[in-house]
Amino acid sequence: MKSQREDIRNIAIIAHVDHGKTTLVDELLKQSGVFRKNQEVQERVMDSNDIERERGITILSKNTAVYYKDVKINIIDTPGHADFGGEVERVLKMVNGVVLVVDAFEGAMPQTKFVLRKALELNLPVIVCVNKIDRPESRPEEVIDEVLELFIDLDASEDQLEFPYVYASAKSGYALVELDDKQKNMIPLFETILEHIPAPMGDPDGDCQVLISTIDYNEYVGRIGVGKVDSGTIVSGMEALVVNAHDEGRKEKVRINKLYEFDGLEKVEVQNATIGSIVAISGISDISIGDTICSPENPVPIPFQKISEPTIAMQFLVNNSPFAGLEGKFVTSRHLRERLFRELNTDVSLRVEESESTDSFRVSGRGELHLSVLIENMRREGYEFAVSKAEVLYKKDEKEHLLEPMELAYIDVPDEFTGTVIDKLSQRKGELINMGASNGGYTRMEFSIPARGLIGYRGEFLTDTKGNGIMNTVFDKYAPYKGDISYRKQGSLIAFETGESVTYGLFGAQERGILFIGAGEKVYSGMVIGENAKVEDIEVNVCKTKHLTNTRSSGADDSLRLSPPKILSLEEALDFIDTDELLEVTPSHLRIRKKELDPKMRRRGKK
Repeated sequence: MKSQREDIRNIAIIAHVDHGKTTLVDELLKQSGVFRKNQEVQERVMDSNDIERERGITILSKNTAVYYKDVKINIIDTPGHADFGGEVERVLKMVNGVVLVVDAFEGAMPQTKFVLRKALELNLPVIVCVNKIDRPESRPEEVIDEVLELFIDLDASEDQLEFPYVYASAKSGYALVELDDKQKNMIPLFETILEHIPAPMGDPDGDCQVLISTIDYNEYVGRIGVGKVDSGTIVSGMEALVVNAHDEGRKEKVRINKLYEFDGLEKVEVQNATIGSIVAISGISDISIGDTICSPENPVPIPFQKISEPTIAMQFLVNNSPFAGLEGKFVTSRHLRERLFRELNTDVSLRVEESESTDSFRVSGRGELHLSVLIENMRREGYEFAVSKAEVLYKKDEKEHLLEPMELAYIDVPDEFTGTVIDKLSQRKGELINMGASNGGYTRMEFSIPARGLIGYRGEFLTDTKGNGIMNTVFDKYAPYKGDISYRKQGSLIAFETGESVTYGLFGAQERGILFIGAGEKVYSGMVIGENAKVEDIEVNVCKTKHLTNTRSSGADDSLRLSPPKILSLEEALDFIDTDELLEVTPSHLRIRKKELDPKMRRRGKK
């Protein structure tokens, strides 16, 4: 007998990057009394990983729970980047409604559309929260109209178009139903959630069914499955069966070791949980996303949508440069293999394949950001390795025609830069689909472009728009191959010998192009130390010192002026490297190098 469980609500918070989801969750936690009065609370407490905190982005979805009027509200904070879209799609299976956060100035953005489409397809009710209304240039009423247009574009039903909305400033900690209300606290948002998000339905006396939607990992207990109890009751210590809708052969007998529910930011051990509860389950070593845990008497898997396929790949290689093993703690192929396969425990959109060589692994992901976050995490943990240039994953259709992944790029730039951007993207096989005036002297353009056309473009885009452009991309579809693209117009400056860079040698080299290193840095033969102003690669000797004769004084060197080197970030270095180059990644350095370090072999290879 199905019934509603009124003391619980499950919601996901979805939004475009940087529209304030995580800050909003912070405020809901604070105002529901999760923290003690005198507790020190850092900002964006949900972004637990260092990279999330530095970049201000959410990468992994997080679970938390708050109480309001004796109702437990389970909140899932989701990522906004398309690269982590796999996270969002799965999380929506656990909830009964979503809060869509939209910036009161920027309005509806591409990711807003991407996550909203997923919610509407699952028929979830949506509450729209227009955030950052205290921004000086905010335009909340217009934004509500924009969101309504977006709902219409996405073919929302009559019911869905009647969405409730609230205005908020997560940073200042208040929400309003009408703009002229007196601001106080988040109660209007709490009330809207209780009123418009349905309580979970299910049969508390039926057979147990729990669909695993995310995986947590803990070194002590291994994999932890997180999911919602759809039917029946799950009890700590009970015998159960694991089945999967996409894998008919999967029928594994297990015992539920420990059962947890979320309370604030903590996991609290419970003895049992019934319909609507979001639980974490430990003790099943090979549990994965999409598995259903059910009673042995009636094992019925819950249907589950497949995880989006990766679109780009890179080679991860054991570092074999002359400086190999000097800076990292984990340097062998065994270390690298173990770490990459461990990442698969929690990241479902990632693929790792072994190659003929034991020193090389092919790693595929959803986009450059997805893979660069993995690389950055590994170097912080003390790993040392090399990566190749990202390449896209092609497919073939029935007639054996080559298909490649296409992206939609949404670009907002000040009006004077539109010509440059259109010119650059058309060289990279981009096609302008839409163009219109945005607010504040900006133009918004929409391009359809091959994914490989965007590899290495972000840095150039920021330079071309003097740092004022905003670019957002989202995967569109596979389409016929669009033809060859030439990536880099400039060659590399390559170090001629191993040694330490000297001002005198660098002074001679800087006339040839832009340097990536300053004086006193260790270099080796075949290492890329700058960008040539011309198309070809050239070798330069940056370790060269001045020959002293009795007519020259050694002090004359002090007057040589070096331009400051261009220090590349991880993303810029990944963008810069060419197909015959590698990026050497260590905890303390990023070095670009030629795959073939020997100059004679390089020249022979070119011929």
